[in-house]
Amino acid sequence: MSAKPPLRLERDEPPPRLSDRAFDNLRFIRETMESAGTFTALSGKGIVGSGIIALFAYSIAGHELSSPRWIISWIAAAALAFAQSAIATWRKARATDTAVSAALARKLALAFFPSLVAGAVFTAVALRAGWFVALPGVWLIMYGAAVMAGGALSTPIIPVMGASFMAMGALALAAPVALATAWTEASRAELLSALMALGFGGLHLGFGLLISRRYGG
Repeated sequence: MSAKPPLRLERDEPPPRLSDRAFDNLRFIRETMESAGTFTALSGKGIVGSGIIALFAYSIAGHELSSPRWIISWIAAAALAFAQSAIATWRKARATDTAVSAALARKLALAFFPSLVAGAVFTAVALRAGWFVALPGVWLIMYGAAVMAGGALSTPIIPVMGASFMAMGALALAAPVALATAWTEASRAELLSALMALGFGGLHLGFGLLISRRYGG
């Protein structure tokens, strides 16, 4: 009896190379890690709300930077704006079924809050030393730095918003020096208050509307 020839499997295509499969696996792992480490549920409506609160604070704070009314109005507005924006973002995350892992929440906190803490420390020092003219620039630039850092874990438009705040803050810090001899102290204070309104009010409104339209609320 003659031996039967070995069976041969007919294949239309050659088997994938090991290197190709490794590249596919690496691509899948990278895309999974990127999606797990990105927060896309930031609420544009919440950012718009922050802008509205800032404009209201501007309308009642006055222009005397050293007055308790100016300082308390802006600090209270910051706390209220943060709270309502966080609530709006939480609601958007629930509505869009966006999961926020503990690791991602920790990354966002580590990116966002250090600059705010640094700004709070400088605020305490400035209030004690009487550097009221520096407060608008410091608040704008430190908030912008926080937004830029947190934006690294969010949509690309967020770092742009942060950079805009930092530019506004740099202008507010440079303005008192540049206008020291040309403008009165009252005029410089009015300008700095207007830059606060343009930054915390105007930039929040503009970017908030853009985020709401592009990213669904």
